[in-house]
Amino acid sequence: MASTPTPDKSDPADIDNPPDPLLAPADGVPPVLIEPGEFADAAARLRSGSGPIALDTERASGFRYSQRAYLIQIRRSGAGTLLLDPIDHPDHLGELIDALTGPEWVLHAADQDLPCLRELGFSCETLYDTELAGRLLGLHRVNLAAMTAHFLGRELRKGHGAADWSKRPLPDDWLNYAALDVELLVELRDAMDKQLRAEGKDSWAAQEFAYVLTRPPAPPRLGRWRRTSNIHSLSTRRQLAAVRELWQAREELAQSRDVAPGRVLPDSAIIDAARVNPATAEELTRLAVFGGPRQRHHARRWLAALHRAQALPEDELPARTAPSTGLPPVNRWEQRNPEAAARAAAVRPAIAEIAESVSVPAENLLAPDLVRQLCWAGVSASPGAVDEALATGAARPWQRELTRDAIATALGRL
Repeated sequence: MASTPTPDKSDPADIDNPPDPLLAPADGVPPVLIEPGEFADAAARLRSGSGPIALDTERASGFRYSQRAYLIQIRRSGAGTLLLDPIDHPDHLGELIDALTGPEWVLHAADQDLPCLRELGFSCETLYDTELAGRLLGLHRVNLAAMTAHFLGRELRKGHGAADWSKRPLPDDWLNYAALDVELLVELRDAMDKQLRAEGKDSWAAQEFAYVLTRPPAPPRLGRWRRTSNIHSLSTRRQLAAVRELWQAREELAQSRDVAPGRVLPDSAIIDAARVNPATAEELTRLAVFGGPRQRHHARRWLAALHRAQALPEDELPARTAPSTGLPPVNRWEQRNPEAAARAAAVRPAIAEIAESVSVPAENLLAPDLVRQLCWAGVSASPGAVDEALATGAARPWQRELTRDAIATALGRL
């Protein structure tokens, strides 16, 4: 294994010493475990190992409606690498769940993997997120391949992350790619932890990792149908109602079939139907996309959605613009809340200056939503009051310690 270089925050390519390609796992690609008996054997192997456990998952985003894990990769010193297919026997994972509960998990971009692991019953007690560690170190590129090259001198080549992992059987080259994602993850964790300690940021990282495990999931986004591509080209509220009804009909069908909505009916077809407003199945199937065999089969569903939109009374049609559910954009504060605009103009540069001084992105130093809330609502220009407001907004102790005095000073100048 190559020696661990000190990372350069500018993250340039090292032309003289390019990273060594990592083309296959050192111990080969392990077989995919599918049966309950194999899960039990894997649990025993993991218990016999030692140290942190590297984990990764592969989903089928863009192909499936759900975000379930179609493959789980696990690696631990003394146990080797395990590839687990949880699809056929998700109710027989108990021994594996027990074996994984307690040891530290090492994940890259934990927010992507934790939800589908929790869905299967896995529970993480202690987390190390290498992507988040990279952000705290101020690295410009925090993808796994870039950081593996930086810290370990090994090159992980791009592969099949965006593939349809619900496919069975999984191709050999996909499994090779999946196994490599956890091959060096614990070694990367150790190298990054050393750098965090050298920069005095290890306690910051520990607080961030703990927060990732405890923060509640984001609430469902309202009015998701308004994100339909090219919806801005429509001119009437009745057309918007058609989009909403078609979007909802597509969502229900996609969920029932576990297929990504865009593969059930593309956004472009929804916009075309809303604009043309066909009254009959014959008119509908003249439109592009709707004339294909698959869409002809669902023509009644789409036509019923259009008819529901046409039957709505005027006072039930959606507004042309989405109702505001949060703070207005900062660029509109000057008119709506001049005092808040002044606070933002004073506070945001102060935060940016601190972020630059400690080589941490401003959004990781303090969540932008929290900064906006603080500036909009206003707070007394004292460190104590600012600290209380930050704590109420779930800022971690390290963040509050770094920013409260500067925010109080900035507010005090107004």
